[in-house]
Amino acid sequence: MQTSQRPQMSGGVHGMHNQPMQQVEQYYTPYPIFENSCNDNRSSGTQFSFQAQNEQFFTLDSSLATDYVVYDSPPALSVSSNRSPFSSQCSQSYMSDNTCGSPFSGCSVVEDGDLRHVLRELENKLMGPKSDTDDSCSCSFNDVVSKPSSLTRWNRVLDMAPTLNLKELLDACAEAVSDADMSTAEVLMNVLEQRVSVSGEPMERLGAYVLEGLRARLLSSGSIIYKKLKCKEPTSSELLSYMQVIYNMCPYYKFAYVSANVVIREAMTNENRIHIIDFQIAQGSQWMFLLHDLARRPGGPPCVRITGVDDSQSAHARGGGLQLVGERLAEVAESYGVPFEFHGAALSGCEVQLENLRVRHGEALAVNFPFILHHIPDESVSTINHRDRLLRLVKSLSPKIVTLVEQESNTNTAPFLPRFRETLDYYTAMFESIDAARPRDDKQRISAEEHCVARDVVNIIACEGADRVERHELFGKWRLRLMMAGFTPCPLSPSVGETIKDMLKEYSPNYRFVEGEGALYLGWKNRALATSSAWR
Repeated sequence: MQTSQRPQMSGGVHGMHNQPMQQVEQYYTPYPIFENSCNDNRSSGTQFSFQAQNEQFFTLDSSLATDYVVYDSPPALSVSSNRSPFSSQCSQSYMSDNTCGSPFSGCSVVEDGDLRHVLRELENKLMGPKSDTDDSCSCSFNDVVSKPSSLTRWNRVLDMAPTLNLKELLDACAEAVSDADMSTAEVLMNVLEQRVSVSGEPMERLGAYVLEGLRARLLSSGSIIYKKLKCKEPTSSELLSYMQVIYNMCPYYKFAYVSANVVIREAMTNENRIHIIDFQIAQGSQWMFLLHDLARRPGGPPCVRITGVDDSQSAHARGGGLQLVGERLAEVAESYGVPFEFHGAALSGCEVQLENLRVRHGEALAVNFPFILHHIPDESVSTINHRDRLLRLVKSLSPKIVTLVEQESNTNTAPFLPRFRETLDYYTAMFESIDAARPRDDKQRISAEEHCVARDVVNIIACEGADRVERHELFGKWRLRLMMAGFTPCPLSPSVGETIKDMLKEYSPNYRFVEGEGALYLGWKNRALATSSAWR
């Protein structure tokens, strides 16, 4: 297995593990791009509400409860980044159930007023203002352009396009695609072609991949395009290198590793026999650090057994099967004097059955779900509902602790247009955070975005049904699912938050860290991007 440059671990991670580990770092790679390999016949994101008190400190909006703790990355690091061209107080997003919203949302329903105002102005310029006697409901952009039109009016659309910013153009194009208005969509796509660039500003880069998704959806070829993207996968060493670039640039994977490790380590303090089931084992790197911690336990290390669930993408990235993961972990465990055993389950999460997990009596069980449950199809995809089935299966094992890390986004059951707006909002923040870490003409960054991020964007926008595998849910919805499966929230100790706060010191001060409702929220500026929680 080949890797790119070794990652620079944060002071927080070093503080947690006391010293760097060369034999661990050479294997330390992030989680891969996930995909759902099930073949059954079968939104709104959170925004943090901060008010600047001075250059260094931020507080939650006064409308929020006072028992939430907010951490900001220290301002000592001065990393430049472009602000999003849109910074409304509420994301343009969809929520099927307000109870699923995070307490950090500025609002919990769709707020499209600003965009509709822009589109209404465009309508007036194209068609003229409505008469006072017209008492019909206000029209959207497509209410105008979907009517019988002449070449002259298309010219007017082209004339107006330069006055719209890129986000407005993308939204108008998505609305045309949603209404199957091919003529309007094609005109706007031609304009967008001149406005997007994989080496431009964050919105321009994201716009390039969003445009590809819109075009694929319009042509009803979303699944074909997505499968072609998968067929054009880089080699194992290339993909691993791109994943390493994303890992080094952004704290999202470290957030998953570190928060889960601290929770599991604390839950297993007095246990002598530990069994960890990882539903996305990837390279197994996360557990190398935990093994190091357990080796230093007073009285000697416990016996550790790890069951790793695999998928085809992980196998491709590491260039081999799960035996490679087991061998590396066994090597690290032996060097630390930790009794160790590994079992590989080479199947996707939705295929897992009780017999695949090899649970033994007398072992303290920990289960880890790192950025994987949103790929498991739920009741909206299959009547089997593997997502809830898997949670019930895990609960039946009576685990001592379960860790869940997921993207804070609503792209599962939201209709296309609000799902599109949610995706645009979410990935704008992500692309901005990447922009803060690498130059815009950096070829490694461009390749990493293409192979590790763009495919997800295309899948969310262009695909439907079983072909749409990126199906994120807000933490509020995950909380409901877990509680319905019989789980109860496990309070997080202060050391978890302190470890994450230390980790963020090496990144841009625009990263935000919030504790609330039993979860840790990691975000960029005012947008939450990931959550970490613990259950039993």
